[in-house]
Amino acid sequence: MVGSSHEALHRIFQKDPALLTRALQRVLDVPFPEPHEIAALNVDLTEIEPVERRVDTLLRAETGEGTYLLVVESQGKVDDRKRGSWPYYLSYLYEKYRCEPVLIVITQNSATARWASQPIRLGFPGWHSLTVRPLVLGPDNVPVITDERQAEQDVPLAVLSAMTHGRGPQAAPILESLATALKTIDPDSAAVFVQFVDSCLADPQAKQMWRDLMTAIQYFWRHPLAEQVREEGREQGRTQAKAEMVLRVLEWRGIPVPEHVAERVSTCEDADQLELWAQRAVRATAAVDLFVEE
Repeated sequence: MVGSSHEALHRIFQKDPALLTRALQRVLDVPFPEPHEIAALNVDLTEIEPVERRVDTLLRAETGEGTYLLVVESQGKVDDRKRGSWPYYLSYLYEKYRCEPVLIVITQNSATARWASQPIRLGFPGWHSLTVRPLVLGPDNVPVITDERQAEQDVPLAVLSAMTHGRGPQAAPILESLATALKTIDPDSAAVFVQFVDSCLADPQAKQMWRDLMTAIQYFWRHPLAEQVREEGREQGRTQAKAEMVLRVLEWRGIPVPEHVAERVSTCEDADQLELWAQRAVRATAAVDLFVEE
């Protein structure tokens, strides 16, 4: 089951696609050409046969040296099934778009990073028919940013640092420097980054520290994806806030919301139902997917 941590790890690149190519250049020292345009593509790789296959994030990067497909996979743990799915993704995307695909894996776990970085070789020893070499961003190569000025110079990279390293004794200076840096960018972007970090922090102490920092500067409560609301006194206010959250999740993800869907969500007074719709909205590909089991 896809969790909020998995979602946040790859959605940061949808918020700031240029962060991905900067990470390849600065973190992995991969001489990826400077893109002059980056566009998000459909992540659904399902064929005519009823087998569903999806990548986490798919971006098209236009560069002076050609067009590349940036295939981003968020990996929480070792999963040997990926040895078959990743080569499939790349082959299918090349056939569909006729662009060179580049596989980037992002993880918070060092052991998973080491596993993911191993080449996938298909064929017999000494003569491999296909070799896949993932580029991996993880805690062993993403920089730890604890300096406020450094965080201000590249806020998205500081966000990635917090998402990757936000645990243990180094969590406090990382989160504090990022909290300061968020004040220097526009509130809407800051609010999105706040939720990315909140979703990725598995350490309860670090998560509480982050929420305390964000509550102080009123970012956490402004974000449309926040799962809590500040006002908890009136049931009507809570259900209304949840209904607005469902619609704003779809809006933030770029999914059109027909009038009949907006009306059904806005008039719903069942808090549990709205909570279920909010969870579906995070993974929906169309607004009507909210009601798929109904």
